[in-house]
Amino acid sequence: MAALDLRSLVVMSGILSLLLAVLILFLRVSYPRSIRGLGLWAAAHAWVFLSTALFAGRGFLPDFVTIVLANLALLIGMVSYHAGVEQFFGRRPAWARWAGLLVLLTLPLYWYAVVEPNYSARLILVCLVWAGIFLAMAWMIWRQGPEIFSTRFTVVVLLVHSMVLLLRFFSAWMPLAEEGLFTPSRVQAIYVASNALMLLALGMGLILMAGDRLREEFEHLASHDALTNVLTRRVFLTACEQELARCRRHGRSMALLLLDIDHFKTINDTHGHQTGDRVLVDFVQRIASLLRRPDLIARFGGEEFVLLLPETSQEEAIAVAERILAHVAESRDSLPTITVSIGVATNRPDEDQIDALLARADKALYQAKTEGRNRVEVA
Repeated sequence: MAALDLRSLVVMSGILSLLLAVLILFLRVSYPRSIRGLGLWAAAHAWVFLSTALFAGRGFLPDFVTIVLANLALLIGMVSYHAGVEQFFGRRPAWARWAGLLVLLTLPLYWYAVVEPNYSARLILVCLVWAGIFLAMAWMIWRQGPEIFSTRFTVVVLLVHSMVLLLRFFSAWMPLAEEGLFTPSRVQAIYVASNALMLLALGMGLILMAGDRLREEFEHLASHDALTNVLTRRVFLTACEQELARCRRHGRSMALLLLDIDHFKTINDTHGHQTGDRVLVDFVQRIASLLRRPDLIARFGGEEFVLLLPETSQEEAIAVAERILAHVAESRDSLPTITVSIGVATNRPDEDQIDALLARADKALYQAKTEGRNRVEVA
């Protein structure tokens, strides 16, 4: 390994980083804007490419360029990785803190590059900061990410890379520490090669994480209403069938509440469809604030919604419906006041189809409409 041309290895790792930057940038353009962080990950790989280009100029360009600027470009890349992970999980990067860190590192890098050149001192500083950033990334992904292959793979890559950096950090204190980046030794070759390999693996892990997030969003869109973010009819009926089967097995009770906003067409005609959409979103939010965690809500039509209340008797279901009735009718600051009619139905021992339960809830809703609206009826 000592015979490796380290300058060529650094250049090759930079080219791979550039390719990953272009790939992630294309993903950023094609993926939904809700998947954040991709732009910063592409920028991180671009910064790594720039740093390798500057490192490769060692001996041909001024030390300030190939040491100070090269290391700062590398560390900016590490910060971009971390900030991208923060954005990916919906957090705001602490740009002022990162800028302060980079400014703080500039002086010792300049000192040990130009004033009193010392490769070991620079190596100690860069490895420690680099490992700290990657360990923080690993912790964030472990805490925030789902327990799936892509996140665990990325965490493992970050931990292994941090271990390599810390080993190089401790080796720099020993008498065998090398004098330069391209000194042909086994230790330096392992260090440079592992950095190139781990950054490639990190890019792959981040791409896998973005792909899994895209899949989750598609699955969410397929199972949730685009406007109100409640379940679609198909997914809701599947859940109802499963709950009804459980009730038959264990002798439990469940309730369905069919809700229809009164005179909703008038709202659209009078205030416009955008206001109507806002009314629907507000309506769902008000209902959701009254529900338990196991309860489910779905949109069945334009202004028609249905609730599944597991482990709920008829009396309890009526009480929930009355609370909904009162909460929905409360005035809104910027939206027209609305009322809702509700039909309630609970399962029966001889009922083996969810369609029968829905039919009774629909019959009760029709009765509520007939009796004057803004009321609860039971079937």
